[in-house]
Amino acid sequence: MRLLLTSDTHLPKRAKALPATLLAEMSDADVVFHAGDWVDTATLDLLESRCRRLIGVYGNNDGPELRARLPEVAHAELDGLRFAAVHESGPAQGREARCAARFPGLDVLVFGHSHIPWDTTAATGLRLLNPGSPTDRRRQPHCTYMTATVAGGRLTDVTLHRLPPR
Repeated sequence: MRLLLTSDTHLPKRAKALPATLLAEMSDADVVFHAGDWVDTATLDLLESRCRRLIGVYGNNDGPELRARLPEVAHAELDGLRFAAVHESGPAQGREARCAARFPGLDVLVFGHSHIPWDTTAATGLRLLNPGSPTDRRRQPHCTYMTATVAGGRLTDVTLHRLPPR
């Protein structure tokens, strides 16, 4: 099962459209995660129309229309792995422990907010993944997203993809 992870698209303020590379990858993904800060409903509509399965949450910059359509936290079991997505607007310091305490029993947490790619594992075994942002690199050298594979109850091939400058 091929996964695509994205977050913090911030359209149309940070970019006019999603990168073509990201849209092409979405067509190949079995499941797409979006960890919040869509900002406009058109982006949610686009992903709903293009993705086989979309798991999305709202972020701190998402207004009432998006909050009416998306949960704060989304849970899914994929090939025996327990996933959740959340925007997670807390500080980087202590994130692993804080998320492990908030989400006991999960295998993988996909989160956003910081625009900083992140791949760590908490002491409990919880894997934390932040794909960065495909449209707003902030202080990062590149805009990014992630892909991964779930097979046989294992998460493999977690890859951070750098997008070309716009």
